[in-house]
Amino acid sequence: MSTHSPFDLSGKVAAVTGANTGIGQGIAVALAQAGADVALIGRSDADETAKMVDALGRRALIVRADLSTVEPVNRVVADIVSTLGGLDILVNNAGIIRRNDAVDFTEDDWDAVMDTNLKSLFFLTQAAARHMVDHGGGSVINIASMLTFQGGIRVASYTASKSGVGGLTKLMANEWAGKGINVNAIAPGYIATNNTAALQADEDRNRQIMERIPAGRWGEPSDLGGAAVFLASDAAKYVQGHILAVDGGWLAR
Repeated sequence: MSTHSPFDLSGKVAAVTGANTGIGQGIAVALAQAGADVALIGRSDADETAKMVDALGRRALIVRADLSTVEPVNRVVADIVSTLGGLDILVNNAGIIRRNDAVDFTEDDWDAVMDTNLKSLFFLTQAAARHMVDHGGGSVINIASMLTFQGGIRVASYTASKSGVGGLTKLMANEWAGKGINVNAIAPGYIATNNTAALQADEDRNRQIMERIPAGRWGEPSDLGGAAVFLASDAAKYVQGHILAVDGGWLAR
């Protein structure tokens, strides 16, 4: 009987976008804990995350790239493959949000969010998938949102982009499952990060959010780690096109 754990990522190379803080950092560390070497992709240096990965005995590679455009996507994949020896897991976490009433929403705020959250996500995944198809497959994990399922308010382009992420996850799974690439998504609930600091600081809004979460607390970035390891691992080989909510029960209420 094999003693190999299906959740073991030893020998795998993972890439996480937006890994300098928050959700991306939590997922990068969890993948390293499971045995993967990790490339940390983003505009900001992920020095802190790299130190955390190094402390776990795994290799960390910082890849500077501005994903507001598709220009760097092929370079990013090439840098990871040449430095770490491959690319087995891609986590598309990088994203931005702009807030305004729908009647006042600007084209600039629409384009900025859609370019980063959807367009660059697709073309980076395309570049990674081309490598994965030629090297025995891999795993893609897109970071969706509660707004993949709900409309929200004052976040028109973010809602559209995250709804698009849900659709692309299914499209990619349809096309690539037979090529050995697992494509799934994680939809975080309300997670305590820099992006949600304003909501946490708003006493009324924070109370409303807490009252809606059956778990009775905001999530932490580390709460997403287990879901990411599962979807990246052999344990999820027959999981395709799924959007896994990690939300403390938010959608169930």
